Amino acid sequence: MENEKKEFIDFMLECGVLRFGDFVTKSGRKTPFFINTGYYRTGRQIDRLASYYAKTIHDTFGEGVDILFGPAYKGIPLAVAASMALSRLYGMETGYCSNRKEIKDHGDKGILLGSPIEAGSRVVIIEDVTTAGTSIAETMPILKERGANVLGLVISVDRMERGSGEKSALSEIAEKYGIRTAAIATMADVRGYLEETGYLTEELKAAIAAYYAQYGALA
Repeated sequence: MENEKKEFIDFMLECGVLRFGDFVTKSGRKTPFFINTGYYRTGRQIDRLASYYAKTIHDTFGEGVDILFGPAYKGIPLAVAASMALSRLYGMETGYCSNRKEIKDHGDKGILLGSPIEAGSRVVIIEDVTTAGTSIAETMPILKERGANVLGLVISVDRMERGSGEKSALSEIAEKYGIRTAAIATMADVRGYLEETGYLTEELKAAIAAYYAQYGALA
């Protein structure tokens, strides 16, 4: 495993973003681990997170990206920070754009804020963690009606569990919309690294294994 992935996993633990215990996901699944990017709360943390996103975006799509789109609300600071990191680390002049939950009827009107999306704009969507793909289903029509060329989706962690079928939510999104998907790290990375370092207790390892036996994706 790449050292950067190991550093990212340590970073999530340090910030309290990756936690182990008893949780319930939005889909109602009881899970022994939880990832909440709302716990990145300082400028230093966001700057470091953005660097990981920027590397993943650059490694996956190269320099042919015009705009990062961050779905409201958590995607907004991610798109802004990642565009800054792309400029700082790779010299890329990448715009950022987000949607509003409510259409503004005065001043800067419309549902979008940030860089304008035009026909042919090469767009990468950036999110925290995708499980059901709900925000993508809301986002794609907004981008497509403006003629955007949606290249793909980048998230922080791929939970590697089933979406609506037997495949992972990320695989389902890739197939449904014909886009590339990537994650800074996967739960396979997390499990492998934390088992290697002795971080996971036998009880936790058993709980995670049982969870994936029930909800794990085939691909």
